[in-house]
Amino acid sequence: MAFDSLMRRKKSLIPLGETEMEVLQHVWSLGRATVAEVHARLLKERRVAYTTVMTVMKNLADKGYLGFDREGNTYVYHPARSPEEVRHSLLKGLLQKVFRGSPSALVQTLVRHEPLSEAERAALLRLIESIEDDDGDTA
Repeated sequence: MAFDSLMRRKKSLIPLGETEMEVLQHVWSLGRATVAEVHARLLKERRVAYTTVMTVMKNLADKGYLGFDREGNTYVYHPARSPEEVRHSLLKGLLQKVFRGSPSALVQTLVRHEPLSEAERAALLRLIESIEDDDGDTA
């Protein structure tokens, strides 16, 4: 029993759930969005209750991922954090928790276990070369 309660207190590996991330993607895409607008988009992909979307958006605002303005009786949400900022934050947490802070271990795992097209491989090589060039300029 003590083990079960210990496991419930552990923090999640990723601070955003799947539905939260999905909602956040829609708000980023729209720029500003009401619960009704996000709900309508989600309904094109799967069934989800309006109240679920409303709760998720409120939780995202409470966590600092969304901001909102009140227009009459309607809350209009907007991103409080950019996609790049959120990706970096999530990846940084994953890097620390799963790869013990090693970016190279993360990249090696990704490259070895995910299918990459030739174009993706070439883009990665260009990225590495540009980083090496930047490092050389500052030395």
